[in-house]
Amino acid sequence: MSKLKHFISQSFIGGILVIAPIVIMLFALRWAVNAVQGLIAPLTSPLTRLTSAPPLLIDAAVVAIILFICFIVGTIVATSAGRYLQNFIDSHLARFAPGYRLIRDIIQQLFGKDSNSPFTKGEVAIAQLYGATSPVRVTAIVTSRHDNGWFTVFVPTGPNPTSGFIYHLPESCVQLRPDIKLDSAFRSIISCGAGSAELGVCRDTVPEPGTPTLKG
Repeated sequence: MSKLKHFISQSFIGGILVIAPIVIMLFALRWAVNAVQGLIAPLTSPLTRLTSAPPLLIDAAVVAIILFICFIVGTIVATSAGRYLQNFIDSHLARFAPGYRLIRDIIQQLFGKDSNSPFTKGEVAIAQLYGATSPVRVTAIVTSRHDNGWFTVFVPTGPNPTSGFIYHLPESCVQLRPDIKLDSAFRSIISCGAGSAELGVCRDTVPEPGTPTLKG
C-alpha cells in the first residue's frame, strides 16, 4: 500500500513539474498580449471601426507599423544629423520629465547601447570584499579601473542581475577571470549560483588558456 501511495504521489508531483511551467508560460504570454493590446488600443480601436477588419489583424498591423517606425528612427539616429536631433530632444525631455533620463539609461544598459554597460563590456572577476585574506568571495563585474590600481566592481544579486552593489577595491582584492565568459557568469547569477563549480570561481589561480570551463 505504501508503494502505491509513493507511486501516486511521485506521478502527481512529476505531472505538476511538467505542466506547471507550461501553464505559467501561457499565463505570462497572455499577460504580455493583453498588455500590448492595452497600450495600442488608442490606435487599434479607430482602425477597427473604420475598416471592420478582425481585431487580431488590426493588432498585428499596428505592431508591425510600430516596429517599422522603430527601424526608421534607428536608421535616422545612426546618422550625424539624427544623433544631433536625438541629443537635442534628450536634453529638452530631461528638463521637463526628470525620470526620462533614468529610464533611457536603464534601457540602454539592458540593450548594451551604453559603451560602459557591464552587461556587454564588463570583465568577470572574483572579488574579496573584506580584504585579501578573507575567505569570502563574490562573483563581480569590473566596471572601472583607476590610476592608483584600484577597481570599481559591480556585484549583481541573484536571480535578478540588473540590481546589485558597487564596491571600490584595491588590486589585491580583485582576481580577474578572463577564462569566464560574461554570459556564463550572468547565467550562474540568474540561477542563484548553480554552475559556479564548473566556472571555477573558487580557484586560487586563473586556469591556463584552453582549460575547459562552462560553455558560454
